[in-house]
Amino acid sequence: MSDLLERLRERGWRLTAQRRVVAEVLNGDHVHLTADDVHARAGARLPEISRATVYNTLNELVALGEVLEVGTDGRAKRYDPNARSAHHHLVCGVCGTIRDVHPDCDPVAGLSEAERFGFEISGAEVTFRGVCPDCASGRPAKSAT
Repeated sequence: MSDLLERLRERGWRLTAQRRVVAEVLNGDHVHLTADDVHARAGARLPEISRATVYNTLNELVALGEVLEVGTDGRAKRYDPNARSAHHHLVCGVCGTIRDVHPDCDPVAGLSEAERFGFEISGAEVTFRGVCPDCASGRPAKSAT
């Protein structure tokens, strides 16, 4: 069973066939799929799944805190099941490939009291931007996940 499915089961989330297939599609490291990607992959496993069901399920997973919604410069939102592990993202500005990164530094710890402007900080989202090796070499990227 996938890590995401296990977490959802522990929460008592009702796992219908549609919800299960969406969770299965999202499982894995460095998974950052658009809603359309999720729908296409889920549809290959469960042809009767509707786009609305996929969107509703993704919204529920985000609201539960089990999936992160990642925006990248006006591109379609992507969904990241790695919500339990603090991490940042490395994004290719050419093809949109996203990878999770786990730097040793805490971006919040680097802010002085003056730079916090009295805010109580609950978290930080850092996105590193660059060009992936495939785009830098002129090869087509394998996928934009």
